[in-house]
Amino acid sequence: MNTPVHDYAAWTWTPGNGLDGLTLARLPVPTPGPDEVLVANTAIALNPVDWKMIDWGRDDWQPGQVPGVDGVGIVIAVGSEVNLRAGARVAYHQALSRGGSFAEYSVLRARAVYPVPDALDDATAASLPCPGLTAAQALDKLPACDHRDVLVTGAGGAVGYLLAQLALQRGLRVWVTASAKHREHLLQLGVAGVFDYRDGHWPQHLLEALGPRRLHGIFDTISGSHAASLAPLLGYNGHLVCIQDRLESAPLPAFSTAVSLHEVALNSIHAHGERLDWQVLHAAAARLMQGVADGQLQAPAKQFFEFSELPDALRRLKSGDGGGKWISRLPAPMVMA
Repeated sequence: MNTPVHDYAAWTWTPGNGLDGLTLARLPVPTPGPDEVLVANTAIALNPVDWKMIDWGRDDWQPGQVPGVDGVGIVIAVGSEVNLRAGARVAYHQALSRGGSFAEYSVLRARAVYPVPDALDDATAASLPCPGLTAAQALDKLPACDHRDVLVTGAGGAVGYLLAQLALQRGLRVWVTASAKHREHLLQLGVAGVFDYRDGHWPQHLLEALGPRRLHGIFDTISGSHAASLAPLLGYNGHLVCIQDRLESAPLPAFSTAVSLHEVALNSIHAHGERLDWQVLHAAAARLMQGVADGQLQAPAKQFFEFSELPDALRRLKSGDGGGKWISRLPAPMVMA
């Protein structure tokens, strides 16, 4: 028989100490506010933004902040304004300013959770929100088009991997950069060509493969400076989409190829999103998870770790050790007091 729960385990942040400052603490189980839900986490996923925020800190973080943006779990309690039943299985992307997923329980705004299809396991569902919704938002920066050429950098990572597939489903001709170990798998997905980013001549090889065509879009997952360096590869009225950074100034002379610059900031919806923005995001999440459940979309590969080993898993993610998404599975929720 389950024992009622009064407190729970959570990894908490210490300012200035980076990953070494993560501490496993016991916190009292909170009561959700009117527009919130309390979720008992059954799977949590690591993302690069997690170790970056832990290393860098945030102005709105206090000592004891629980990091982590992605998770899946069971709704245990709901606020008075929430039209969601207790017992529902949900995935979520948490706002960076709120208590995160590196815990047995998380409190979220109800608008930030998404139903999980029955055919999708918890670990796979947890691997999707941050990279998948980022990829979907990046692709939406391009106007509706098909049969145009686009480049996705870093397709060996979760965002680039999902973005390449979504672009293919939209009817785009997709070229990618990735390490050599990902080449064959990416080609099997249907991308037009894979270029090893370690080869300093890969942009020239891409131009040769394109022939008379030019790129209509570039999705860069590396950095703002890296994105700027790729701008000359774009054709007339092309689109340069920065996923990892943003460009503060135009990378090309005015009135030349007339490229458009875009930034992607998934976390910003928590502060600036309106009802329609959330409806669009919910629809994207539903398509993403159902696409994986139906086998139309492949989720990133997974590596599993114990919840007690979370700081070490973050170190390995930061160092680039292994590949795929780092996932921790937690026990089924206990009965609340």
